[in-house]
Amino acid sequence: MARRSSFFVLGSLLIVASAFAANEAPGTKNKEQAAEVYRPEAGKFPPIEKAHTYQGELVFVDHVNRRGSLRVLGVGVFRRNDPHPFAMLPYGMVRYHGAPADLRDIPLGTILHVTAYLPPDPKLSSVPVLPVDNKDRDANHYRGIGVFPAENHVLLLEDEPSYCQRIGMAWKLKGVDLEKPATPILATLEPKQGGDGKPAEQKLTFDNATRIWRGREALSVADLIAEGKKTLDGQPVRLGLVWKPCPDGIFLRLHISDIWLDDDSLQRAAQNQTETHKAFIRSRWMPAHVDNVEYGKFGRAKVTVTLFGGMDPALYADFQKGNPALINAAENTLKHAGGHYGPAHMASKGPIADVVKLPGEAPMGSSGIQVSMETDLIIEGIRPGKVVRIRPGLWPAVDLPREEYLGDGEFRVEDRFPTPAIFPKY
Repeated sequence: MARRSSFFVLGSLLIVASAFAANEAPGTKNKEQAAEVYRPEAGKFPPIEKAHTYQGELVFVDHVNRRGSLRVLGVGVFRRNDPHPFAMLPYGMVRYHGAPADLRDIPLGTILHVTAYLPPDPKLSSVPVLPVDNKDRDANHYRGIGVFPAENHVLLLEDEPSYCQRIGMAWKLKGVDLEKPATPILATLEPKQGGDGKPAEQKLTFDNATRIWRGREALSVADLIAEGKKTLDGQPVRLGLVWKPCPDGIFLRLHISDIWLDDDSLQRAAQNQTETHKAFIRSRWMPAHVDNVEYGKFGRAKVTVTLFGGMDPALYADFQKGNPALINAAENTLKHAGGHYGPAHMASKGPIADVVKLPGEAPMGSSGIQVSMETDLIIEGIRPGKVVRIRPGLWPAVDLPREEYLGDGEFRVEDRFPTPAIFPKY
């Protein structure tokens, strides 16, 4: 028992700071709070104060179905934590290097910050549905509390530099001897503009594979040493964090994959990622949910949608009144629905009637931009509360790979995800 107790005492000292510190520690909620169960509603963006936040290592990605698995950080032995499945909400956003991203852009092993909710509809969840209080339960086998939260439907998934940039924090490295890359280093996460209090020190590792960015330069540890630089002591930086097995058997020690020495270098990384994501969205269409449908005669209708958030402003600017557009039904994974020949096969077409910026601050997940379009052929999947994809006529008309859209005909909920039958028979 003494050995087990020591695991949790030591492990608790290694908890990595999490976003939204207002979340209560496990076990502190009173009975009234514990009885309150919140699930996002179709067609509505959930309030951020209802979210649960945690961190984990990305260990599996099913990008076409917008789901994956994380090894969640807790107070126990990190390496013993089983991968925990998650699914992105339809309006869920991914941020990588301070820019919009898709799950396919993030390397396995990356440490991510998670803002998530209970499954909106447990019957349609693409990942396991757990007891609502699972984040407060002890997972046993030295894994501890909080490593399998029932809140596995994600609103925001972001890597370390994206998270730090959003909350105005930066890492400060202490005593980094560049000539001894195998030696653990001390680091603190502090407000970028300074602040009160003494932040807790954490031990991190780096090695000769750690990438170092300065302005437009991509440097190695050897490059800095060749310049005569021996240490990064006291310098505020942005860090990319991953996890890899440690040789000394400790519970948890995060590893530095990237160091951005200045704002210019991170902005350059963000710009590269932004361009990657812009090209991706223009080929897959902008996701949105339907607010209203005004039905006319003979299949005519006026459809009003709210575009999802987290995209580059240039994508929203492409929606202009009077320009042609296409709109197609989509599944909650954002896969296009209908049509054996791709998304445009059954899409409704027509001019954009109006583009409106809604008043007030848009909730997370929403762009706050409403688009209305006229069409002379309204299809079944375009109904209030449903998820759709819409594209301005000026975006390229391309064909998607077969796994990224659903066909017509005998579609069932169980058919949303590929089975072995997707592979050719040899």
